[in-house]
Amino acid sequence: MALRLLGRVPRHSTAFSLPTPHSRHYHDYVRVASPSGIIRVPLASPKVVGVATSRGNRGHQEDFYGFATLSLNPEELHLNVKKFHGIDWDPSKVDPVLARQAVFVGIYDGHGGSAVSQYLRQELHGIFESVKKSQIPDLFQWVKHIGGYFKRFRGGALTPWIHGTDEAPELDLEARATQAFFEVDRNLSMDDTAECCGATASVALFHSLDAPSTTFFSADKLSLTVAHCGDTRVLLSAVDGGTVFPMTENHHADAHIETIRLRRMMGSSLITDSFGESRWMGALVNTRCLGDLQYKKFGVTPEPEVRSRLLNGREWACTILISDGVSSMLSDQEVADLARGAPNPKVAADRILSFSEELGGSDNGTVIVVPLKGWGQIQGPDKTKELREYRRKQTGTFLSLSNIYILLYLRA
Repeated sequence: MALRLLGRVPRHSTAFSLPTPHSRHYHDYVRVASPSGIIRVPLASPKVVGVATSRGNRGHQEDFYGFATLSLNPEELHLNVKKFHGIDWDPSKVDPVLARQAVFVGIYDGHGGSAVSQYLRQELHGIFESVKKSQIPDLFQWVKHIGGYFKRFRGGALTPWIHGTDEAPELDLEARATQAFFEVDRNLSMDDTAECCGATASVALFHSLDAPSTTFFSADKLSLTVAHCGDTRVLLSAVDGGTVFPMTENHHADAHIETIRLRRMMGSSLITDSFGESRWMGALVNTRCLGDLQYKKFGVTPEPEVRSRLLNGREWACTILISDGVSSMLSDQEVADLARGAPNPKVAADRILSFSEELGGSDNGTVIVVPLKGWGQIQGPDKTKELREYRRKQTGTFLSLSNIYILLYLRA
C-alpha cells in the first residue's frame, strides 16, 4: 500500500496512490530583494535554517521535518494580519511576487511507525499551499462521516465555508491550516497503514510585513503564525535576556484545554499507566495528531491550535522547533540558552541536540533553528548555565556509578 512505500519513493514522486496537490508553486529557496534585483537564497543553507536530527538509540527514525517557501494569495495574508494583529497591511506596496511569499517550517514526530511523519515531510507544505475554500463543504461532510466525537463537530475555523463558498470570505492562515490538516487525514484514510500510525506536527509560517519587502531573517515587522497538534514545540527567543516565549502547548491527555474539550464531548476516558503518565483511551499520550485514524471518533483530532504573533524582528533572536525527544530532556529556557552565541543556526541546533543526548536522551530528536533579525544580539546573562553544568556533572556521576556496578556484576 501507499504509505508503506513512502521510505522508498522519491520526494516529489507521484508513484504512490495518495492524492497529491495538482498545482505546486512552493520552492526550496526564499526570494530576497537586493539593489541588483531579486535573488534566491536556499533555505537549506546552515545560515538560513539550521537543522540537527538523531535517531537516538531507537531502532527507527520517526522524526521528520520540512521547509519551503509558499506562494499564497496576498488577500489571504492581508486578512490574516488584520484578524490576528489589527493591522491593515497593503500588499500592493510590495513586489507582486514577494507579496505572496510565506516561509513554511514544519517538524513532525511519528509514532507507531514513520509512515505518517514521512508523508507530512513530503506533502504537507504542498497541501497547505494548494487547498481551496471551494473544497471545504465536501471535506466537512467527510469529517462528519467519521462519527463519534465528530458528530457534534461544528467546523471550528472552517465554519464560514462549510455550507457554501460563493459569498464567503477568502481563507486566513488559521482556516488554511485547519483545512490542510484535515485534508491530510482524509488522504491517509485511503490507506489502512494510518489506522494505528500517526504523527504530531508543529508548523511555523513567517510572513514579512515590511515595505519594501524583506525576508524573515531581516524583517523589521514579521507575522509568525503557528499551527500545532501534539507535543512538538515552537519557541521564540528574545534578544532581551534570551527569555523564551513558547508558541505551543502540549496536547496531552491531562492538559487543561484538552481535558475540557474531551470531557465535554466524550466523557472521561483518561487512564494513568503504571509510570504515572496519563493516556487517553489508555493508549495515547497526545490527544491531537494526524493519522491514528482508529482513534478519531474518540476525539483524537487533527484540528490544529493556531496562534499568531506580531514580531519586531530586532527584538527576537530566533524561532526554535523541537520534537519531544528534546523537550522531554530540556526546559524551554535551556533550549533557548544553548542557541545563544552560536555562529550560525546549524551550530545552535547541534548544540541543543547534543546536550539533550549528553543528559541521556535516547528518543529520536530533532531541532530546527530559524534566525530572526536579532540573531547573535542576545543581551544579559545565560539564565541556565549553572543548571546545565550541574545536570552535566550529575549525569556524569550517574554514568560512572553505572559503569562500576556493571564491572562488579561481571566479576561476580
